Amino acid sequence: MAFHQAVPNSVGHLGSLLEAFLPWFGLVIVVLLVPALLRRSATALVALLLPTAVWALLFGRLLLPGTEPGPHDLVVVQHNVSDENADPVGTARTLAAAEPDLIALEELVPPALTEYARALAPDYPHHVIRGTVGLWSKHPLTGARPVDIKPRGITEPWSRGLRATVHAPRGDIAVYVAHLPSVRVRASGLASSWRDESAGLLGKAVAAEKLKTILLLGDLNGTVDDRGLAPLTSQMNTPQRGFAFSFPADFPMSRIDQVMTRSATVRQIRTLSSTDSDHLPVAARIALP
Repeated sequence: MAFHQAVPNSVGHLGSLLEAFLPWFGLVIVVLLVPALLRRSATALVALLLPTAVWALLFGRLLLPGTEPGPHDLVVVQHNVSDENADPVGTARTLAAAEPDLIALEELVPPALTEYARALAPDYPHHVIRGTVGLWSKHPLTGARPVDIKPRGITEPWSRGLRATVHAPRGDIAVYVAHLPSVRVRASGLASSWRDESAGLLGKAVAAEKLKTILLLGDLNGTVDDRGLAPLTSQMNTPQRGFAFSFPADFPMSRIDQVMTRSATVRQIRTLSSTDSDHLPVAARIALP
C-alpha cells in the first residue's frame, strides 16, 4: 500500500482529497529543506531523506524526458470543452493544431456541437457522438454505442459514455470516451460517491471488452493517484512521462483529464494552449504493441 493510502477514505473521502494534490507535496519538502540548509542541520536533512525518496519513487519518472516518437505511435487529444464555451471554432482549431489521430470531447451541447463537427470535419471525417461526449478520428470508426456509467442517484437524462472501434493502421482499437460525475469539496470532506460509482461501472465495461487494445479518454474528475479511480487504474496503463495539470485552466493544480490504455503504452502526456474552457486540453502519445 502506498504511504498516502494510509489516510482513511471512510470519513469525508479524505484519502481521495489528499491524492488529488499529491504531487504538490514535493513543494512541502522544498519548503522544509530551505531552513534545514540555512541552519546547516544534519538531523533535519536526514529526516527529509525519506519523504524525498518516496516522492521521487512516485513521481520522479514523470519528470524524465520522453522517448523519441515511434513510427507507429498514435497522438490523441482529450478535452472537456465546457458547455459554456463561447468559441467552439477556435477551440477546435487549437485541438487540431496538435495533429492528433483522435480527439475526444466532453460537455458537447447544441448549438456548439454543430460548430465542432463542422470545424473538425476536414481533417477528421469520422466521428461519433453519444449524449454529451464525442470522438473524432482520422481512421474509420465502427461499433459505436453508448456506455452506461450513470449513477443510480441521478434521475434526469444523462449520457456521458461511449465506446467505438477505431480501425487504426496497426489494428483495431476499442476507444472509450467518458465524463465521470464532478466531485465537490465541502466542509465535511470530498463528495465523490457518484464519481466513484460511475468509475466502477466504467471499470466493468472495460474489463468485459473483447478487443485486446483499449484506449480510454475522458474527464474522469480524479487523478491517477485517486483511489476512487482504482477500478480503472488497476487494469490500465497511465502516462509514463509528464504531469500535464489540466484543471482549473487559470491555475492548473491537478490532471483530471486522463488518457489510459490496455495493451499499449502512454509514453508522454502534455497540455495544449488554453481554450475558452475551464479545462486545459491534453495531448498524449500512444505506443501501440
